[in-house]
Amino acid sequence: MALTVIHSPEEWTARFGARGRTVLSIGNFDGLHLGHQKILRMVLARARATAQTAAAITFDPHPMKLLRPDNAPRMIETLSQRLAGLEQIGLDAALVLRFDRALSLLSPEDFLQRILIERLHVSAILVGANFCFGHRGAGDVRLLAHFGKEHGFDVETVSPVEVQGILVSSTAVRNAIADGRVGEVVPLLGHPFSLTGEIRAGDGRGRTILFPTLNLVPEQELLPKLGVYATEAIVGGNVFRSVTNVGTRPTFDGRGVTVESHLFGFDERISGGAMEVRFHARLRDERKFSGAEELRGQIARDIAAAHEYFAVH
Repeated sequence: MALTVIHSPEEWTARFGARGRTVLSIGNFDGLHLGHQKILRMVLARARATAQTAAAITFDPHPMKLLRPDNAPRMIETLSQRLAGLEQIGLDAALVLRFDRALSLLSPEDFLQRILIERLHVSAILVGANFCFGHRGAGDVRLLAHFGKEHGFDVETVSPVEVQGILVSSTAVRNAIADGRVGEVVPLLGHPFSLTGEIRAGDGRGRTILFPTLNLVPEQELLPKLGVYATEAIVGGNVFRSVTNVGTRPTFDGRGVTVESHLFGFDERISGGAMEVRFHARLRDERKFSGAEELRGQIARDIAAAHEYFAVH
């Protein structure tokens, strides 16, 4: 069943009425990593066992964009990617609250009363132990539990997920991507990190050095560290193993960051349309070459290294 996406508490009431009960979690869910997935699957299981609505409340933009824009994290995923992930898990609905000044000033008590109790008719809330909410983050699990006893809803604190000695969190995922450690991200997310967006026509230089590329204009805020990666590119519903350079093309103009992928076995000439690039392993740093001939030799070695990686993995 498709995820129902709702953008205000009033719209929620109009869609679900005033009687249905809801099991939910609240968060930014950036990256939708294994920790998020654990909580949301528990939400789903509880909702199904009690014939209630399984839901998540999330925010757009990230609260830090408004409260401390200089320290706001670069988002791992777009809102569309997050919602697609919630749908894949099987949730019934997502309430996407616009995080503006009015919402930021709402006290924890008012947030609970006006949104969760009066509109969503919450029966159970599942969150992590460090969950906080409301003005200045003053609300915590303790306050949730107190309100739950008063208003008849359950609060369950879900333990974090640890993978290979790493505590799974959006911060851990974000740091690994920014450092180029894309292979370490796979066990934290359960899948490779990906960039999505539109193909943009390049300057045609790729074909002059015999390795044509597709240039992606990514939708995501967070890019991997500049360098060359073993990747998969999805174009027109087909998956192609590929080599991707995230960088400034220092051998040529060196201006602006580009995401260029050479797709193995792809020989179409296209200059537009959607593309997704999934990052599997970092091959090397980006560097400047003496010219096209030296660069061509290095790209050939990169392609061989990517083939070797995929042959093993």
